[in-house]
Amino acid sequence: MKYEYQIAVEASVAAGNSIMKIYDKDFHIDYKKDDSPLTEADQAANSIIMSYLEKTGVPIISEENKQISYEERKKWTSCWIVDPLDGTKEFIKKNGEFTVNIALVINGLVEFGVIYVPATKTLYYGDVSKKCSYKKTLEKHFLGAKLLSEIKSAEKIKPKSLKDKIRVVGSRSHMSDETVLFMNDLKENSDKHIEVVSKGSSLKFCLVAEGKADIYPRFAPTMEWDTAAGQAICKASGVEVISLETNKPMLYNKENLLNSWFKVLVK
Repeated sequence: MKYEYQIAVEASVAAGNSIMKIYDKDFHIDYKKDDSPLTEADQAANSIIMSYLEKTGVPIISEENKQISYEERKKWTSCWIVDPLDGTKEFIKKNGEFTVNIALVINGLVEFGVIYVPATKTLYYGDVSKKCSYKKTLEKHFLGAKLLSEIKSAEKIKPKSLKDKIRVVGSRSHMSDETVLFMNDLKENSDKHIEVVSKGSSLKFCLVAEGKADIYPRFAPTMEWDTAAGQAICKASGVEVISLETNKPMLYNKENLLNSWFKVLVK
């Protein structure tokens, strides 16, 4: 594994450690201008991730950082895209379905992604150039050499279609009317049984990448940090994340960091 990727993996686990310390106690909740929740866990995880990724010399876009102007960002050939705590609503509900997302983007395309699930100590990561994605449930929140040794036994993941059903991923907290209509249309036009799989945060990408779901339609707003790591893991495993605006794979470090609607589906 490349040095930069090792740093990203360790950063995700270190951030997850800090998140769980706050998760297990009472914590204060603030709200951003758009009414989305913000906790001390978001901020603590962000600080830890920044301390790791800054070692690489690659610029960083993070949900919890002050956003850098496109005039500056458009000069970048590569960047990290980070969501220190994806699924803050799930974190507040204490249902365990929240993640740490870190992705490396080169010339607008995802190259590497790591998603860590602190509540279950489950690590997903994907290397697009090697066309491989992996999953590992850690024994402990190890860091450094122990972590790198443990992930050597990570298992490869890949999508899997079933003959008798189509498993559609729905958001735990953001099920839009358009998504419901999409699912109803599938039921009317397919001879297969349609099964809805609900999941929070970027875990929805992981379900398709590891063969536990077949399609994830997203007809609701997301930002680049919500999707970059998941798209890298999906792409590395043979799953595409297609913009419904361009009908092509989603791009990153755009002038507007807001994503178009998209579908995650097996090629």
